[in-house]
Amino acid sequence: MKYVLYFLLIWFLYQFIFKLVIPVYSASRKIKKGFSEMQEKMSFDRAQDEQYQQQQKAYPPTDDNTKTSPKPAASDYIDFEEVK
Repeated sequence: MKYVLYFLLIWFLYQFIFKLVIPVYSASRKIKKGFSEMQEKMSFDRAQDEQYQQQQKAYPPTDDNTKTSPKPAASDYIDFEEVK
């Protein structure tokens, strides 16, 4: 009887460890690894955004469209009345 209880205890411990503890541990490691990779990617993207913004500040875009398109004269506009 004593050996049967020991066998059952060992069997339950084995099942508990290999069906709950190890899978939970490996899943938590995968999740932690995924979060760290995502955080590294976000910091890399943020660094690229900052670099792009610094380049934009250093070389502001020129407005060539405003220089080439002349403003229409006041006589080009026609007054109108709203018809109901």
